[in-house]
Amino acid sequence: MYISHARIKELYSTANQLRQDVIGMLESAGSGHSAGPLGMADIMSAFYFYILNHDPKDPSYDERDRLILSNGHICPIQYAALARSGYFPLRKLKTLRSFASPLQGHPHRLSLPGIETTSGPLGSGLSQGIGVALSARLDKKKFRTYVVLSDGEHGEGNTWEAIMLAGKYRLNNLTAVIDRNNIQIDGYTEDVLPLEPLRDKYEACGWNVIDVDGHNIEEFIGAVFEAKAVYEKPTVIIAHTIPGKGVDFMEREYVWHGMPPNKKQAREALRQLRKLGGKIKSEEE
Repeated sequence: MYISHARIKELYSTANQLRQDVIGMLESAGSGHSAGPLGMADIMSAFYFYILNHDPKDPSYDERDRLILSNGHICPIQYAALARSGYFPLRKLKTLRSFASPLQGHPHRLSLPGIETTSGPLGSGLSQGIGVALSARLDKKKFRTYVVLSDGEHGEGNTWEAIMLAGKYRLNNLTAVIDRNNIQIDGYTEDVLPLEPLRDKYEACGWNVIDVDGHNIEEFIGAVFEAKAVYEKPTVIIAHTIPGKGVDFMEREYVWHGMPPNKKQAREALRQLRKLGGKIKSEEE
């Protein structure tokens, strides 16, 4: 797999724009989640602008890849990616969480083109994705199913039932992506309900496991293509991300899991993001 330097740079620039969109949306709404959407911007840029087989002009076409957002509370970043892809006008982003807006606080499948499932209660997305992947196998369809999960929702029993079921049926057309940002609304995951050794648990249930830096777009895309080459089992990509990425007073602070910026904070966040410009470097660089 080869991706040109120019294409990668473009994807980072898009991710930075998506972060700015999220800040504007949350400030306008006066409610919502900040840390998760900012942390997942690089991955959403990679999905919607490089990886997914999708068509904004025909959102329901049968052979499209399916991306299911299990952790629905980070939907502002998905909404921003959908709007920038051309699914709906950018001006609608500022209606986030408004009465009668299609951009609800958690995605609603029938309200917005490009949304595959309705999400809200954590722990249900992987089960939904398994249903989609199984139906694709039965119908001999070639599309792939991707499920984005939070690390915190691995405290839900339903998630582990789904993990075991996908392993049992060897769903090689299913790829899960875990936003491993180590926070949830009550604190840090390893304090609330420890998840480690997370890799070992998935492998014990019959999954192929890939760990990546969730802010290294080229590495993430490589992992997705590697998953396509694994025929005997489903793949989970554990994407290690920094919550609040790009805004220094939000990064790694769990209090921003479910809190929006006020006007002053939003102004400062946008200043920082605009200063960063294109690529937001990961700590390893």
